[in-house]
Amino acid sequence: MISRSCSRKISPGEYASTVRSRLTERKLLFLAGIYTLAGMLALYLGAAGSPDRQALPVGLATISAFLFVSMYWHFTGYRGDCFLLPITAFLSSTGLVFLFRLDPAYGERQFIWLLIGLGALVLTTRLFVDFRFLSDYKYIYALAGLIALVLPIFFGHEQGGAKSWLNFGVFQFQPSEFVKILVVLFLASFLAENRAILTAGTRNLGWIALPGPQEWGPLAAMWGVSLLLLVCQKDLGAALIYFGTFLTMVYVATSRIFYVLFGMGLFMTGAAASFYLFAHVRARVETWLNPWPYIDTTGYQVIQSIFAINSGGVLGTGLGLGYPKYIPAVHTDFIFSAICEELGLLGASAVIILFMLFVFRGIKIALKTKDDFTALAASGLTALLGLQAFIIIAGVTKLLPLTGVTLPYMSYGGSSLVANFILLGLLLNISHEAEGSL
Repeated sequence: MISRSCSRKISPGEYASTVRSRLTERKLLFLAGIYTLAGMLALYLGAAGSPDRQALPVGLATISAFLFVSMYWHFTGYRGDCFLLPITAFLSSTGLVFLFRLDPAYGERQFIWLLIGLGALVLTTRLFVDFRFLSDYKYIYALAGLIALVLPIFFGHEQGGAKSWLNFGVFQFQPSEFVKILVVLFLASFLAENRAILTAGTRNLGWIALPGPQEWGPLAAMWGVSLLLLVCQKDLGAALIYFGTFLTMVYVATSRIFYVLFGMGLFMTGAAASFYLFAHVRARVETWLNPWPYIDTTGYQVIQSIFAINSGGVLGTGLGLGYPKYIPAVHTDFIFSAICEELGLLGASAVIILFMLFVFRGIKIALKTKDDFTALAASGLTALLGLQAFIIIAGVTKLLPLTGVTLPYMSYGGSSLVANFILLGLLLNISHEAEGSL
């Protein structure tokens, strides 16, 4: 029988398994704490040029907050995956250390957002532990997501080349970070409901079985939303993430490569048309292909990023001994370049491996689920975070055009950090339910 609440009575065997899981989690968090304190202590002692007296207390408070979350889950009998929180702790702590190294003001603000994100994580794992009821509100997600995407077009302001921010004076808010989660929940519910038709098709086109307009309509809708983001908000990164996540979920639901190829063809067609019709799209692509003619303008960031990555070598220059501040917006889009410069290839590889482990655990959670909705939701949430990490890392290393999305859990940004902790909480809730059904 599937567990509906983390507070239900559990058997002695389940309790012992939960205790072992949370103990493993705390051991890994202890290692993350040593790692965090080592970085913060180096900054406290002046590794970055001048001592930062706030670094060490913030490091202690950060790891204490993560341990508090783990202890709370222990006492409530929560059975969520025991590896995802430590992985997130390592990523968040690395980002926090580098933000304090780059500019303590950004580090202090990120620390506040990190505490808010952990609070959102606890609330998510408490309020939405019965995950399946979320499948009943798919059209509410669609409507709320559409409104949130349209608002910045009319009332937003442009930042970093993308018009995707709402300014409330005291703080700025990026709706697209939260809409991504709504899109995943909508698609998981819709695809679970129409999985059989999408897989088998209702009509034939030669040797290919195709669904009717009612089923392929969302494919065209997601294509339109992606182009809307690309053209109206100048947000290439969000467009890639939305459509890539959608194609991943369609393939998981149907196992039909035709949908993926057809969807990629649609997106490439729209992107090609945008290249010729809109100057800002054309500038991004031309800068990607050859940034050197634009070294004084649009190509400056990418070229400085390449210089930083190259100067890091295998072992890096050491924390505080590089020159990442030559890269504009290094605390947001280009924090991975700063990590490459000061921690070298080994440090950068460790970050990439942590994201790969996050994706691996997410896939394992999806495979353990017992129904279509939770399996698709776990797959979508995992793909969402994995694609975002891949796209920004590929952008700063010039593998893809620069997109301007944040590196999850590491880049400065409150909207992104809180949204990703909510994503983590939903994924852990699916894991909790899957473990209860075994």
